[in-house]
Amino acid sequence: MAEAATGPQWMRRLIRTSVVAGAMLLAGCQTLVPRGVPDRVPPPPKQQPTPGTRPEPVQPGIPEDTQRHRVALLVPLSGPNAGVGQSIANATQLALLDSRSEQVRITTYDTATGAAAAAQRALADGNRLILGPLLSEDVRAVAPIAKRAGVPVLSYSNDASAAGNGAYVMGYSPSQSITRVVDYAKQTGITSFAGLVPTGVYGQRASTAFLRAVESAGGQVVSLQTYNRGNGGIAAAVTRLPKNSPYQAVLIADSAGTAATAVPVLRRDAATARVLGTELWNTDSAVGGNAALNGAWFASVSDGLYRQYAAKYRTRFGNAPYRLSSLGYDSVLLTIRIARDWKVGERFPESKLTESTGFAGLDGAFRFGRDGIAERALEVQEVRGGATVTVSPAPRAFD
Repeated sequence: MAEAATGPQWMRRLIRTSVVAGAMLLAGCQTLVPRGVPDRVPPPPKQQPTPGTRPEPVQPGIPEDTQRHRVALLVPLSGPNAGVGQSIANATQLALLDSRSEQVRITTYDTATGAAAAAQRALADGNRLILGPLLSEDVRAVAPIAKRAGVPVLSYSNDASAAGNGAYVMGYSPSQSITRVVDYAKQTGITSFAGLVPTGVYGQRASTAFLRAVESAGGQVVSLQTYNRGNGGIAAAVTRLPKNSPYQAVLIADSAGTAATAVPVLRRDAATARVLGTELWNTDSAVGGNAALNGAWFASVSDGLYRQYAAKYRTRFGNAPYRLSSLGYDSVLLTIRIARDWKVGERFPESKLTESTGFAGLDGAFRFGRDGIAERALEVQEVRGGATVTVSPAPRAFD
């Protein structure tokens, strides 16, 4: 692997808390073993052990690393989610190269063949911290296994119910996104809200977060309609909104593309209502160019540093990263920062994860609460003229 070049100024500022050293070699999950030697070559003579000493026993698994912290990355590298899993793995590699840290060694394990088995292999190899998994069901399978070994799990899931039992959730929470955009709407004078949410787990959580956020802001939800995802589902839900009810804003808790199909129907009876979106919109790179969503607001992590990271990622790997890959990058920066107070060979200092000052990354400031859920500093963006414009910046740090 070629030596990484020094990162740009923005990256050096971002990882200024990391220990800077020479380039490192990424560890693999397997060792290539020679198939043998030709029969005509006689074997070397056996060497007798020195009197008073015994030969060192051969240990199974990956040799122990006494100079670096062993960290496991659990992501899908095969199956339907292999693309996003590989993108996260690439992001962790890029973070190591950019930081030039020699304190951390990351080994990747494929969860597509079984997350529990991947966790068991990672623990048998001596890893003291697990980054991932991606899917909430995999987090639930891995957490109790890692907990028994005293190894924390920094997952990339956004399912808050997967947190706890030694597992932490780094993913973007829909409830935080909804609360942030509702609070901003209230600051602009909006007090009357309506909502459109899909059926299913995401919709249920979005509904609960929406009702709580509006109540906390001192507003009122005049109508909340659910729909089945599919042909005509959301359009039918729009027609069930009260035509004479004076709602000033409507939350559409779905993807930007789905929201765009509902807006023309919505405008027939609510021409001036402000459309609000969720964190799902930030995963759609074309959201700014969707004319139907012009004027809509949504809250998400900032994209400023991510755009620079994405350009560097394309240069190195030849394609665009998945938006979620920034979670992998930031988890490595977090690990490197904590490594300053983490002695090689000892357990990961889990208490460092919940320090109130939090951490900084590509996606801005974040910190873990006692519940294991990442609290994020979010900004509010507006779809405007073919782009997205920040109308309420994210705080840079936590008080």
